[in-house]
Formats: sequence, structure tokens, C-alpha cells
Amino acid sequence: MVRAPRKLQLGRPSAIPSSPEKAVLDSVPNPHLDTDYAVRFTAPEFTTLCPITGQPDFAHFVIDYCPAGDLLESKSLKLFLASFRNMASFHEDCTVAIGKRIVAEIRPKYLRIAGYWYPRGGIPIDVYWEKGRVPQGVWLPDPEVEPYRGRG
Repeated sequence: MVRAPRKLQLGRPSAIPSSPEKAVLDSVPNPHLDTDYAVRFTAPEFTTLCPITGQPDFAHFVIDYCPAGDLLESKSLKLFLASFRNMASFHEDCTVAIGKRIVAEIRPKYLRIAGYWYPRGGIPIDVYWEKGRVPQGVWLPDPEVEPYRGRG
């Protein structure tokens, strides 16, 4: 059975989903199926809530992937990430859940997510997760996010 294509969120008004589970990650066909390459998304202003205090937590995410059949559409990623604003989650759970959801949706050859969380209780927490292997010959740069150094 062939599915009818779903209309993308791109190019039309779209509300921020009320939760990550309700968010839709759109994809578009990879126009270079014969070429291995890397794609990077950077989300320097991610927010979610601490599951204990309810206070906001902030992170800088770097998401790298090597596409297979589909590309992750950026507007839908932005809306998906924004859907975490009112969700309570530990840093580790949140970072890995984002990576797993992207993998489930677009099935890339490789995905790496780096979550650089600002301090909670005086301790910054960095979380890294990857799935698959970088295809041979693909250049994958360092995430290039400096470790947290406070004010000086």
C-alpha cells in the first residue's frame, strides 16, 4: 500500500506542538542518493523544564547526520524542539530522546547529537549520543562548542 504524501509544515503557519509526542518531523527526499555527506543543525537556544524544580533548563544542541533516503526538514525540527519548552525531562533523557526520534523518522546512515546543557546546581552537563557509523570519506567536523566556563 502506498501512502499519500502528507502536506509539509513548511510554507504555511504552524503552531508549536503541545508536546514532543504530538510534534511531526517532516522529511523530504534526498536529492543526492548517490553521494554520502553530512548535514548539521545547531539549536543554541533550546529550553525545557527541570523535572524536579520546574525551573527552565537551557541547552545548545548540535545535531549531525548523514542522510539515507530522506532529509530532515528544518522547520519541523524547529517546531519539534520548541515542543519541549513545557515538558519536564532530565538532560540525558531529553538529549537521547531527540536523537532517537530523528533516527526513527528519517533512518539516517549516521546521527550524532551533542547536548551542551547550561549549569544546573552549578554543574554543566554535556550529553552525547550517536547511532550508526559515519560513511567512509565523509568529513564530520567537531561540534565546536566550547566547554562551559562561567563568567571567566
